[in-house]
Amino acid sequence: MIRQNEYIILVAILTLVLAGGCATLPEDFEKPASYAFTNTDDTSFGKAHRDEKEAHPGQSGFLLLGNGLDAFVARALSAHYAERSIDVQYYLYHDDLVGKLFTDQLLKAADRGVRVRLLVDDMDLAGRDLDMAVADSHPNMAVRIFNPFSRKTGRISQFVSRMGSVTRRMHNKSFTVDNQVAILGGRNIGNEYFEADPDLAFADLDVLAIGPVVKEVSAAFDLYWNSELAYPVSVLMDRPPTPEEIKQGRQRLNEFVAQQVNSAYLQALRNSNLANQLRRNQVRFYWGDAVILYDQPKKILHEFDKTEYHLAPMIAPYFEGVQKELIIFSPYFVPGKRGTAFLSQLSQRGVRVRIFTNSLASNDVGIVHAGYGKYRKDMLRAGVELYEMNKKLDRKERKAKKGKEGSSKSSLHAKSFVFDRKQVFIGSLNLDPRAVVHNTEIGVVFSQTDIAEGMTDWFDQNVKQIAFRLELHKEQSGDEKILWYGLENGEQRVFDVDPYAGFWRRVGIGFMSLLPIESQL
Repeated sequence: MIRQNEYIILVAILTLVLAGGCATLPEDFEKPASYAFTNTDDTSFGKAHRDEKEAHPGQSGFLLLGNGLDAFVARALSAHYAERSIDVQYYLYHDDLVGKLFTDQLLKAADRGVRVRLLVDDMDLAGRDLDMAVADSHPNMAVRIFNPFSRKTGRISQFVSRMGSVTRRMHNKSFTVDNQVAILGGRNIGNEYFEADPDLAFADLDVLAIGPVVKEVSAAFDLYWNSELAYPVSVLMDRPPTPEEIKQGRQRLNEFVAQQVNSAYLQALRNSNLANQLRRNQVRFYWGDAVILYDQPKKILHEFDKTEYHLAPMIAPYFEGVQKELIIFSPYFVPGKRGTAFLSQLSQRGVRVRIFTNSLASNDVGIVHAGYGKYRKDMLRAGVELYEMNKKLDRKERKAKKGKEGSSKSSLHAKSFVFDRKQVFIGSLNLDPRAVVHNTEIGVVFSQTDIAEGMTDWFDQNVKQIAFRLELHKEQSGDEKILWYGLENGEQRVFDVDPYAGFWRRVGIGFMSLLPIESQL
């Protein structure tokens, strides 16, 4: 029992935390509305592939970016050749090698007179207002922070006092140049999303798009850019950066970039096959009908039942319309009772359902795995095929990865669905309550059988080498037990507990699965 003086101290601390967390955000500031340029058909990107566009009226062209270096090159070269505008929207934007190289390309485009709009969620920006304000000081570049934390008090206290507000984030990821080229997918801006080592396993996926679907990406960006939740970085600061701070910031960036001339990223930018194809307009695009699906920013301001602002009802018909085969790539997968029942029903009516997600050993967010693990038997019993990443994160890797979504090179981070080998979704959406209910997301659904069949073939050919296949085994006692089939050092092995996960880690995850927190996962 807490003694009286301890109780008084506890109440005082809690009062201070809640009082500090209630600090308000700035009000009554200027925030001019702006929108994507529409007259960009005369730009280089507008003219590129014109014959192909005319040969596929109403359709859009797509190129998958599965390799991290290619994903970097596609963004960097698009920025390099931008003529009118660049619109950038990301959940995480790290201040690391890739982040600096990316910022350098944006600033150089602004130097040429290109209008740059950078919209970043505030989750990753603690202590970085000055850097963002330096970029924002460029006359051709504007930076806005989405759903910001108050700068008047600590962030931890706001997670308590603003629960349901700052805990709901903009998870969108899009990059658009001249309203003619757009990149969507799972990658944030940071080293871990653009792995320079070509020998590492596939972990993430983006798609580069041209054609009319790009206008839909721009419309989504404009909606977020002009949202009441998007704050100019300048209004969050007590003072603007001084001319000397601006000069020093740009100088430090220039010096850093100059030192990276021989890095794998800049070498790829100069010499990679994709870089040369992009320069010569020789990229082969795959054409098909497409639609952009996204949550509206108002989703964060309303209760969960206001589904008219949600992406989920828009993508539901694609799942419901599957006739033969569904493949799901989702690094964080918490289907819940309804999702489990739906997938089970699909399987029981003859649809082959295959799901690739992280294992306990490869998952950096153990509590998410706790939400997923309790549904495995039900899905397996119904015939759903489950595959989990066959990769071990040691304690050092998990520690380094803590708090960085998808940051380990050994974790799955791609978010994609393949419907009947005909249609593909690629975007930022995980199949878990946090993505579906709490955060905002974006993605593209396109009808393109070559890509859909290619992704299915990739799954068929590679999944057994990089993943465990789960199987439900009935023992003589009648009890059911999950077995994991996978390769270890090239040899087939069967595990009867979560592979590569220690006893106490498994116990901890089992305990967390009992907690009533699934809606927050």
